[in-house]
Amino acid sequence: MGLNIDEKKAVVAEVSAQVAKAQAIVVAEYRGLEVGSMTELRRQARKSGVYLRVLKNTLARRAVAGTPFEKLSGQMVGPLVYGISPDPISPAKVLNDFAKSNDKLVIKAGAMPDAVFSPKEVKALATMPSRDELLAKLLGTMQAPIAQFVRTLNEVPSRFVRTLAAVRDAKEKQGAGA
Repeated sequence: MGLNIDEKKAVVAEVSAQVAKAQAIVVAEYRGLEVGSMTELRRQARKSGVYLRVLKNTLARRAVAGTPFEKLSGQMVGPLVYGISPDPISPAKVLNDFAKSNDKLVIKAGAMPDAVFSPKEVKALATMPSRDELLAKLLGTMQAPIAQFVRTLNEVPSRFVRTLAAVRDAKEKQGAGA
């Protein structure tokens, strides 16, 4: 049973709100995908913070109209699932990883503001580290010199203590030998 006009407006409003926060949208055809597989895909998407939705393409076109993702409208053909996320890498990662193990899911296109990507480019995007991974690497790189500096500063007093212990041991040997 189809949606009435109010329900359609509500869906478009909900998706438009997600698109407004989005940094990336990935569309994939799910023709022949079983319900259990789709449930698993939704679970993975939820875990990664990706808004995943099966939409009528006309509603999706209305949701992206007037946004930086408007160029994606030309790719909206067939039964599609839309992955929308404020993280530019997450939707590509989730859908690409799922497509590797399930050949019924075929990535059709992706988009970032004012740019549309081919399926090959979406797969390349999926191999990039996520924002959190990049921040962790940056933080580790920034901490390395500081940690080395602290170890160096700590080495001076510990070397001094070892020298004092060696002098004490030498005096004890002399005192025992005399």
